[in-house]
Amino acid sequence: MKEFVIGKNDAGQRLDRFVAKAAPLLPPSLTQKYIRIKRIKIGGKGSKRDQKLAYGDVVQMYVNDEFFGAAPEEKAYLKVADPALDIVYEDENIILLNKPVGVLCHSDGGFSYTSLISRVQAYLSQNGEWKPRDENAFAPALCNRIDRNTSGIVIAAKNAETLRIINEKIKLREIDKYYLAAVHGIPKQQSGQLDGYIFKDAVKNQVYVRKDSSPGSKSAAMEYRTIATADGLSLLECRLITGRTHQIRAQLADIGHPLLGDGKYGSERLNKPFGEKHQALCSYKIVFAFKTGADALSYMDKKSFVIKNIPFVNKYFRAIDF
Repeated sequence: MKEFVIGKNDAGQRLDRFVAKAAPLLPPSLTQKYIRIKRIKIGGKGSKRDQKLAYGDVVQMYVNDEFFGAAPEEKAYLKVADPALDIVYEDENIILLNKPVGVLCHSDGGFSYTSLISRVQAYLSQNGEWKPRDENAFAPALCNRIDRNTSGIVIAAKNAETLRIINEKIKLREIDKYYLAAVHGIPKQQSGQLDGYIFKDAVKNQVYVRKDSSPGSKSAAMEYRTIATADGLSLLECRLITGRTHQIRAQLADIGHPLLGDGKYGSERLNKPFGEKHQALCSYKIVFAFKTGADALSYMDKKSFVIKNIPFVNKYFRAIDF
């Protein structure tokens, strides 16, 4: 029998979901059975699978040891890695990071010491804010992600409550994300909204924009406005209404204005004179615009954060006042 004392990062979860994390090798069917026959209890009493755990609850699990897997460890990289983070904002709950071009948010396959989430976890471990041995199920996590070769703001949650709140706010579209994009040409309409449907080819890791809905497609919408023009390029500010894979890159290419340096959706002929190897795209601003309650993160409402020093903006356009 193993006992788990519920801390702040476990509170608020359903019992069955907590068990799935605490005993990751226990099949879901057995989890439900063990809860039903009271081999998994809260405070010595039988409980329903959807009961929410409270801070200080004690969960008893009469489950064979092999279902729990290896105990959490302080991995070596957490102590010795150089996090190398560009922190835009930080408090006890949340970190906003400026991810550089070339860094993955998560590794493509397996573990990566250089991914953004690994750097965040190493940083919090070295600061003493996260101790894996003291956690039953939680690890600091990223709330959003951007492409490897796109730079800009990524949100990281230090605790489970923050992760739940931010994920919900993103789902409800109560966090506005703005991008700066350098594109070829000058849009006929200086501002507007692009609407359509995006279909993803998982094999090619590429998306296609369509005017009409089709099986497997998802609606895609974003607003844009032209901020500056220079040398056949335009600097656009794009606000995502939906957040689809490669959305900005694909939708701007679809209207004839591919991103500078974009080899997947752009034009090698247009890119070659500039010598850019990566798409000129930066998630430069984020605005917390809550319309519903945010509990522990209510203090973030109406706050906005901006990255001003953006290499491709500095290189191709005159000084921009954000």
